[in-house]
Amino acid sequence: MRINFELNDLRAFLAVLDLGGFHRAAEHLGMSQPALSRRIQALEQMVGSPLLERTTRRVAPTTIGATFAPLARRLLGEFEDSLLAMAGLGERQSGQITLACVPTATFYFLPRAIERFNALYPRIRFRILDLSSNDGLQSVSRGEAEFGINLAGSSEADLTFTPMIDDPFVLACRRDHPLAQRDHLSWRELESQTLIGVSRASGNRTILETALAKQNIRLDFQYEVNHLTTSLGLVEKGLGVSLLPRLATPPDDHPVIITRPIGNPPIQRTIGLVERRTARLSPAAQRFRDMLIESWRV
Repeated sequence: MRINFELNDLRAFLAVLDLGGFHRAAEHLGMSQPALSRRIQALEQMVGSPLLERTTRRVAPTTIGATFAPLARRLLGEFEDSLLAMAGLGERQSGQITLACVPTATFYFLPRAIERFNALYPRIRFRILDLSSNDGLQSVSRGEAEFGINLAGSSEADLTFTPMIDDPFVLACRRDHPLAQRDHLSWRELESQTLIGVSRASGNRTILETALAKQNIRLDFQYEVNHLTTSLGLVEKGLGVSLLPRLATPPDDHPVIITRPIGNPPIQRTIGLVERRTARLSPAAQRFRDMLIESWRV
């Protein structure tokens, strides 16, 4: 495939997607619709596949177009950041970081890390793709994200995994729950509890059930949720207790919820960085990656 296109071709493609049609996109870009169509066609010829589906009612991305769109946004963003640096604004540390992160690490762990990073580089923007473990791996592999924060166990040949944190599963309950008075719990004690857990499609659920099966323990979850924020909401209402990774739990001074360690040894997952083997990170992403490794590596 011969790579031959202009940045304005990318801008034209994204404008059609964002504005929902050729007419509004042409007005926004200050060009005629035929000129806009020629730019889209040039981009499609370069890619070798249609990027947009045109009907009388709507314009929507094709499967290839939906995959190409985040790459186009990232390319434009990095180019504009490079121009700023060349114009003498590099000392202001501008830029954008796009990363894919499993949802259980976005609640408390990632915001704390970004807070520390922003204190040093306040002009760097973040685009966070909060995706499941598998979707996050695919996002990094396709280049939609520069790197990811994910669970150990990736089998993708083009990806590397650098461990950072061993994150144990803990019990979350109300402060007035009987188990809140215990300093430590065993997994078998939880067989009689009303349990709230994430769905079986979750990588966290797989890690937990695989480890418990080795101990011949099978927990019965009365409630299953897709997001741990929902799980914590049910806990706050006193509907049960939840099993979740420590990184996804509220801070110790939470007014309603308290956490307790389980098992000896505990069941834990490993959180780390996922990167493409041959990719080169942008300067901003490299700074953030290095800070994560320095601060959190196990």
